[in-house]
Amino acid sequence: MQNLASTAAAHAEEEGPSAGGFKIFNRIVDWITNERLQLINVTDRINEIVRKSGIRDGMVHLQSLHTTTALFINEWQDALLHDVRNFLEDLVDRDSYFRHNDPQYSDCERSNADAHLRGMIMGQSVCLQVRNSSVLLGTWQSIILAELDGPRSRSMSIQVSGV
Repeated sequence: MQNLASTAAAHAEEEGPSAGGFKIFNRIVDWITNERLQLINVTDRINEIVRKSGIRDGMVHLQSLHTTTALFINEWQDALLHDVRNFLEDLVDRDSYFRHNDPQYSDCERSNADAHLRGMIMGQSVCLQVRNSSVLLGTWQSIILAELDGPRSRSMSIQVSGV
């Protein structure tokens, strides 16, 4: 399910103020998707950024910079990913009538109301613990970025804070 047109590229790296050992590290990472509804396992990339931050213990906050993407935690397993895609497609039927898609009411040319509604239900941010310079996840947990209106270029803001 993970077919990226290019690998993630990071930019805008900055380090915030440090007080008594407390640090804040910010980065924006880009992904290019190639499917309308695509699931991307971003766990390794997020862990790489956490390691580079130099923060051993704290929090990592992930925020999509788009209303038609979502972030969530789940198992990265082919059969389940298939089920997730089907669930999202069944949750909001793309072929339903939406004012957002109707030129009489909206100037949006993408006809992507279904993607907005799916994103709204799922959410665009996740906050996780950092322990021992790594994101704390359960055995089967992965961090997943859901593209709901691709193919597109997508950006995620990552903030790591702690000591």
